[in-house]
Amino acid sequence: MTQHTVAASSTAQRICPFCEAACGLTIEHDGARVLRVRGDEADVFSAGFLCPKAVALKELHEDGDRLRTPLIKRDGVFVEASWEQAYAEIERRLLPIIARDGADAVATVLGNPVSHKMGLSLAFPRLARALGTRNMYSASSVDQVPKMLSVGLMFGTWLSVPVPDIERCDFLLILGANPMVSNGSLWTVPDYRGKAKALRARGGRIVVVDPRRTETAQAADAHHFIRPGADVFFLLGLAHTLCDEGLLRPGRLAGHLAGLDELRAALLPYAPEKMAARCGIAATTMRELARTLAGTERAAVYGRIGTCTQQYGTLCSWLIDVVNILSGHLDTEGGAMFPRAAAFAANTRGKPGVGRGVVSGRYRSRVSGAPEVAGELPLTCLSEEIDTPGPGQVKALIAIAANPVLSAPNGARLAAALDGLDFMLSLDIYLNETSRHADVILPGVSPLEDGHYDVSFTQFSHRNHARYSAPVLARPAGQPDEWDSMLRLTAIVQGHGWQADIEALDQAALEQELDKTAGAAAPQVLAALAPLRGIERVLDLGLRGGPYGDQFGAKPGGLTLAKIKAAPSGIDLGALTPRIPELLRTPSGKIELAPAVLLADLARVAADLAAPAPVPPLVIIGRRQLRSNNSWMHNLPVLAKGAFRCTALLHPDDARRLGLADGARAEISNGARRIEAQVELSEEMMPGVVSLPHGWGHDLPGAKLGVAAERPGANLNALLDETLRDPLSGNAVLSGVAVQMRPCA
Repeated sequence: MTQHTVAASSTAQRICPFCEAACGLTIEHDGARVLRVRGDEADVFSAGFLCPKAVALKELHEDGDRLRTPLIKRDGVFVEASWEQAYAEIERRLLPIIARDGADAVATVLGNPVSHKMGLSLAFPRLARALGTRNMYSASSVDQVPKMLSVGLMFGTWLSVPVPDIERCDFLLILGANPMVSNGSLWTVPDYRGKAKALRARGGRIVVVDPRRTETAQAADAHHFIRPGADVFFLLGLAHTLCDEGLLRPGRLAGHLAGLDELRAALLPYAPEKMAARCGIAATTMRELARTLAGTERAAVYGRIGTCTQQYGTLCSWLIDVVNILSGHLDTEGGAMFPRAAAFAANTRGKPGVGRGVVSGRYRSRVSGAPEVAGELPLTCLSEEIDTPGPGQVKALIAIAANPVLSAPNGARLAAALDGLDFMLSLDIYLNETSRHADVILPGVSPLEDGHYDVSFTQFSHRNHARYSAPVLARPAGQPDEWDSMLRLTAIVQGHGWQADIEALDQAALEQELDKTAGAAAPQVLAALAPLRGIERVLDLGLRGGPYGDQFGAKPGGLTLAKIKAAPSGIDLGALTPRIPELLRTPSGKIELAPAVLLADLARVAADLAAPAPVPPLVIIGRRQLRSNNSWMHNLPVLAKGAFRCTALLHPDDARRLGLADGARAEISNGARRIEAQVELSEEMMPGVVSLPHGWGHDLPGAKLGVAAERPGANLNALLDETLRDPLSGNAVLSGVAVQMRPCA
């Protein structure tokens, strides 16, 4: 009889890397393979909740398409290479471009998976400083930059985003967001469904305003259709009503507001009766919602991607916070509150209550003149910066976990531009629609082989907490940490060479930083950090110097990385608490209610009202889905299986008008741009609106995504004009674009 030895199983905790909910997982494994993924019931933040995406972590780790070896393109074909060969090739190709054409000849682009990678998040800033380029891009400008700009102007830092205190809220108004699917976005809230159910069970109400009766709307108390791109008119109607009907409730914030009189004067022309025709929502509805907000003790307004990805994205983002302030629901329990992150939040550093504020537009893009915001230019400018000759032309690109060929408008132009680069480097786990253009690809590390702390999402969390995920499985021999690769790239750019002693360079950089920030205490801080290396040392520094930290012995019992590691299910830091004025970093030390640049932009709204364009017969919007938040999820069988999800949702009345049938193929066009998609009829759509999910289009040659290619879907962004942007933030206009539909021949 043959005897088989069964390896003993172990369990480990891991923060889920698939979306902003950042749920805590329990991973059962045998040391080499994942056996089971389930929710960590002891997790202090998510309490055992998980969605279908989490179980795909096993498939992601085991995916045969996931890159594990560096690739170098030789004569147009990728060949496997050693890490040493890859680093040498990068140095050989990149440095001459910088020497010949200057720092701005190199561009960088970051994708949203960077937020789920501690090593990339914390090591990239050093590479960016070494490069010194103005051509920095990321997925933020097809997503969230309008919110970053508005809160920066109002509160003084780019990420001071108020989030609904949902567990104590009694009335929640949601615009352009679908947290039932996303579990929050710029609002980290695992199990939104359960929390929303509890809100309603205690007598609270949820109202959703959206061009689609989304999953969130279907579970709400009321839903109102709104014309895509018209949220600004609705929000102006709400704000006007609060002023017009004497409903202002600034409460304890009254002494912390600047610009209230200017704001009230600016809102005078925007009565709901004038806004109704433009947004498609009755004036009586707007006034009643404003009264409900003002009359409910604990309430909040929350808006997300649908309010950002439109021509008035920054104004919408500003007005959401204006309405919360005027109705008495900013920085109050049950309202829109500010998280207090344990590390890396700019609104917890420096002198509390005052600061330098933010400045945008310090420089502009070479071709379109689009403004810089938070150190970045709009992603939609990247293709023209590459394919437009002249001084300052981008000749090289470093793409980090980014797939803009699918995620940005007019990916065809960008793809052609990438082929014209002198050199391109990708750091990615896949040979995808963007990395296929690279000359060198450095493979990323599986999330299960990597340590992690949520640098970004703790700054948007509905409850304060700190969690650390240790690596679950060992990395393959010779595979460096991602932060190691980032530091080696930094050494190359700095002229030290790829063979440099990066630990020595890392030590020197840390000593230089501490000389500036810690002064005479620098030796003591260095000694405290000495047992750690690399990115864990950066994390420990951030935690110990943060608002809950031990301040390197000055506050015994405070947070350290060791303390968090000893609590694998995390440390609860409590419910959100009021933070104004401590949070503010504006030069005035007040909330800037009426930034001049935002008041000036209202002129566009006034002109729109005075001479409105005809309402197009059909406009398109995107949508997110539980199993396919981003393009790379389409290659995981457990998420890709089931009903085909890349369908064009259309109201039956529109289908009859256009001669389209359920399940049929339709051509969707915007001028010369055309795609084909499968029609799905649904009364959840507002008439005159079609919805197609983003991140599809996996039929481009050269990519190696076997599962995704079986059902490639249609790329929504292929229809969109890369030159359409919110003028203040530069964010791409992805919503409310006029299209035509007809049956495929």
